[in-house]
Amino acid sequence: MNGAAGTRRKKHKISAFGREFALPQSRALRIAIGVVFIVFGLLGFLPILGFWMIPVGLLVLSYEFAMIRRHRRRFVIWWERRRRPS
Repeated sequence: MNGAAGTRRKKHKISAFGREFALPQSRALRIAIGVVFIVFGLLGFLPILGFWMIPVGLLVLSYEFAMIRRHRRRFVIWWERRRRPS
């Protein structure tokens, strides 16, 4: 064993719409990206920016904060139950 196994870092990825998107290794940078998406999403009435940025920002932050993660998981369960044929 060469000792490199202990220095490996966990890859942070977001899965959305069947695709995976890599996130930065830095926790502070991930939080900053999530907050920036939410703030710019609030300016969604402007060209280029859009309200779509708010859920993306919440998705990024859900990997850092348990409260947001809990709501994301509840939404995923609700969505899957709704999509399932009765």
